[in-house]
Amino acid sequence: MSAHEDRLQKLQQLLDKSPGDTFVLYAIAIEHKKAGEAAAAVEYFDKVIQLDWGYCYAYHQKGLTLEGAGDLAGAKAAYRQGIEAATRKADHHAKEEIAATLAMIE
Repeated sequence: MSAHEDRLQKLQQLLDKSPGDTFVLYAIAIEHKKAGEAAAAVEYFDKVIQLDWGYCYAYHQKGLTLEGAGDLAGAKAAYRQGIEAATRKADHHAKEEIAATLAMIE
């Protein structure tokens, strides 16, 4: 078993115990992103967002994942949704960070 598979298995065990744990879902998404598994990463970022619309960095990482996969339109949409969520949540740091990332591809 690879280190990636081992980490995913451990994270899945945590998720089985707490299916709505956004931190674990986010960690699984990041693990898939690091492994170059964009579709799986996006799927898990979407799960985080469905459970917690204010998890701003899920939008940011989703955008980075889509951008890395060559889906610039999808990346821009994810960044814009993240900016909107950060604005509603009054998370100015996240808003600025996501806006700066968006500005690099517009």
